[in-house]
Amino acid sequence: MTKTNEAKMPVLAIMRPESYREKSEALARAYGFEPFYAPMIRLEGLKDEGFEPFVQRVIEGVSDYVIFTSANGITFTLNKLSESEKESFVEALKKTRVIAIGPNTEKELVKIGIEKPFLPGDYSSEGIVRDLCPEVKGKTVDLARSEFGAKLLIEGLKECGATVYETHVYTLTIPEGKTQKELIERSLAGEIAAFAFTSSMMIRGFMKHAELAGAEEEIKEVLRKALVGAIGTPTAKTLENYGVSADAVPEEFTFEALLAVLKSKL
Repeated sequence: MTKTNEAKMPVLAIMRPESYREKSEALARAYGFEPFYAPMIRLEGLKDEGFEPFVQRVIEGVSDYVIFTSANGITFTLNKLSESEKESFVEALKKTRVIAIGPNTEKELVKIGIEKPFLPGDYSSEGIVRDLCPEVKGKTVDLARSEFGAKLLIEGLKECGATVYETHVYTLTIPEGKTQKELIERSLAGEIAAFAFTSSMMIRGFMKHAELAGAEEEIKEVLRKALVGAIGTPTAKTLENYGVSADAVPEEFTFEALLAVLKSKL
């Protein structure tokens, strides 16, 4: 009498940047998923004309508020500074009202010595504007983020009476290769049980590869039948724009929280 095979773990498509791979795969397995890793986003450093003025405003105490929308924004900002500049910049941040969008951003700020950054209750642009609007009139706000950030945040803060400066410290590109192609093929074959989308750009990258395969409509149907998770309202809305509803949207905007909600939906 032969033994029956153990039930296979459901395959989860993880499309985060390569730098998140080890931790993401470990978390996925801990939550009972078999990860298939195919990055749909690549992070690349960027230094625009607004960077040096941004650093000077912070160091000179001109900035009343500094907003970091991601942990990546902090990392790419500090990577552009010399050791002496970095020290002066961080010391100046300690005297500034620093806004962290999301718990991972907050943790990264705490790691560099910013002990009590302000963490808005709602991580959407609308929620951030709503939380900050009563206090930013006549203030200078600096925003360091990717070049794909929503303009709604800047426009909203300006309407509240703030002077807003934006610098792009990194950009997002869509990687292309065998792994991305394989994800589309396995998705079409029904081999992917769940999809974890953590940003709008990630969705666009995934759909771009589906389009390159001539299977954009078929992939939409695959997503409608699979278990689909999205971090944050903007990401869920981007899915809706493609005609796909998110089955799992965690209250906390972290990858682990997304995994927990996906697991509960199986």
